[in-house]
Amino acid sequence: MDADVSNLKQVEAAFAEALRLMGGVDVLINNAGISIRHTFLDITPAEWDRIIAVNLTGVFYVAQTAARHMWERGIGVILQTASTNGLVGQPYYADYNATKAGVIELTKSMALELAPKVRVCAIAPGYVLTPMQRAEYSDQMLDEVNRKIPLGRHAKPEEIAALFAFLASDDAAYATGHVYTIDGGETAGGLASR
Repeated sequence: MDADVSNLKQVEAAFAEALRLMGGVDVLINNAGISIRHTFLDITPAEWDRIIAVNLTGVFYVAQTAARHMWERGIGVILQTASTNGLVGQPYYADYNATKAGVIELTKSMALELAPKVRVCAIAPGYVLTPMQRAEYSDQMLDEVNRKIPLGRHAKPEEIAALFAFLASDDAAYATGHVYTIDGGETAGGLASR
């Protein structure tokens, strides 16, 4: 079932359908997100509102809906997609960056309140070659970015998925309240490393 994560009624309906089909939800991966490449001075109020609605309010709606169910069951894992953009400043994505920083702090607060029943973590990927990323970058821009990443390339989506799978598993039973950066070394150094 499709749902607009910024619409609470649609989120609740989709979750009810998931419960009907599966009987329960043990793991939630909160991954919806949008971005628009533009300068800070060019962000319109409508663009700001839409980015906040999907990337932060939507994450909140989905996480809270799942957490209520998991809390009642006494077990669950909520994993949220943050970004290195929520850890360090990046030009042309001020609205997106603000939402990803918000996801990081929401994750930490949720983990404290939902322990010990529900584990909550976030993953902060760096550059990942997704269709959304590809649509925003020319070949030249991709090459320029790849030269700045110590591993010399964008991540493949399945590399990020593997970290989600680990954190969802019982092997990560002691992991909660943290943000796991997976970025090819992008944020390992400061200005001098670039």
